[in-house]
Amino acid sequence: MKTNFQVLAAASCLTPIVQAQCPDYAQYAKEVHPPLSTGKFQLAYQRPVPACRTFNSSIVEDTVTSMKSVIKDPDLYRLFENSFPNSLDTAVKWKGVSANNSEEELTFLITGDINAMWLRDSANQMQSYLPLVKADTSHDSLASLYRGVINLQARYVIAAPFCNSFQPPSESGLPPSKNQDRPDTYTPDVSTNVAFECKYELDSLAAFLEISTNYYEATGDIEFFRKFQWVNAIKTILATTESLLVGTYSANGSVNTIPYTWQRETTSATETLSNSGRGNPVQEGTGLIRSAFRPSDDSTIYQLFIPANMMFSRYLDAASEIMAAIGGQRNLANHMYNFSQSVRSAITKHGIVSDPVYGNVYAFEVDGFGSANRMDDANIPSLLSAPFFGYLNVSDPVYRNTRKFILSKDNPYFMRGPVINAVGGPHAGLGQAWPMASIIRIFTSSDIHEIKDQLREIVSSTAGLGLIHESIDSFNQNKWSRQWFSWANGLFGQCLLDLKERLPSILQESFQ
Repeated sequence: MKTNFQVLAAASCLTPIVQAQCPDYAQYAKEVHPPLSTGKFQLAYQRPVPACRTFNSSIVEDTVTSMKSVIKDPDLYRLFENSFPNSLDTAVKWKGVSANNSEEELTFLITGDINAMWLRDSANQMQSYLPLVKADTSHDSLASLYRGVINLQARYVIAAPFCNSFQPPSESGLPPSKNQDRPDTYTPDVSTNVAFECKYELDSLAAFLEISTNYYEATGDIEFFRKFQWVNAIKTILATTESLLVGTYSANGSVNTIPYTWQRETTSATETLSNSGRGNPVQEGTGLIRSAFRPSDDSTIYQLFIPANMMFSRYLDAASEIMAAIGGQRNLANHMYNFSQSVRSAITKHGIVSDPVYGNVYAFEVDGFGSANRMDDANIPSLLSAPFFGYLNVSDPVYRNTRKFILSKDNPYFMRGPVINAVGGPHAGLGQAWPMASIIRIFTSSDIHEIKDQLREIVSSTAGLGLIHESIDSFNQNKWSRQWFSWANGLFGQCLLDLKERLPSILQESFQ
């Protein structure tokens, strides 16, 4: 579970003197700093001074500067100015090389206010800068940051494929962080010196495939994937996910042994699994991969979690092309492709249900026995985000029906109010809308009025702090969670860069 505790904002690659002089960004992000933007919302300036930024990129700085002439509204620009570089400014906790190979770059990229690296978050934090990435061998480039994250993720996946977030690598010299006082009980066991938390989420493994695909398609750097541990990480992912195709019961009715269980002593149902850590029963033979937890780090009700299966299928297919290009791995590449297609077929067979109002729609979770959980959650992968990560097109008729349902009062986690109207989820609680979902709504729309409405709600609901929060009370913008959430901030910047290409006239509008 992501908890709110403070960490040093300065990366360990900064000198000790500079570190000592840099503010704790967990506290800094809660405060209003001048100069304020000149619009009516008077948003704070939230970037650390250059000496305290954890990674400086000239191409990112040039982009921030150039967008000032593109974005007319001063408050919208201030939000972009603060949010787009946030991961580079605050979250590159350490960057170096492997102790065993000086050519193997490593990047420890924290999620924000927690001193740990999530596979999903770090992949998405880097995705924010994908439009700017190009082939570059220098160690101070965005490409180098990408390589470092991929290499460190590969290490984590091989060591603990059922875990979602990890401690700093030993090379960094950074101490491990304590998650909570009472230890979790899970199988297989993993040292807390390696994993910060060990919730098995299918999308975490899909995130490794995603960041690999993003880097390869941006750079064409196939030589990188021939080195280090990438192929072994893929083999680990395949073995792990194939082991989770198993149902709860065998053909004769006996209970199958499953490779992963989880229990936590907690007062929250979403933080543990029923049936002695196994979760609710799953039917044998569906072809869908189980996921004990969602990308929100909340437990699934039914473990055949459709958005993660979508994401896994899409990026396993794409990563099979990398494997094929490596050379000498044709059988493995074919296996990846075939597996991706079998998961896609299983989604079509088991993941689509009929709604009396909306028609055929995608379920959020199913169990293979006929039960379906009808909702959506703000975190990516979500059903709303399926076109964003490339599983399908926005014109897909089942998706269009599903989108209408998600953005209606019939979705139990669509939060409505005078401040912001967006999908939320059980992680932050009832009434808490997530700006991340508003951003994905923009990505998946070409309706100018819908996009403008979402931008207006986002820019007017930061409580003057000028950052994208995890969630906001839909009736009170001063009640929010997570002041330092780098993924959502980068996603907003990425969204405005996307609008610059798709619908630039929107960025000339006023949102006062």
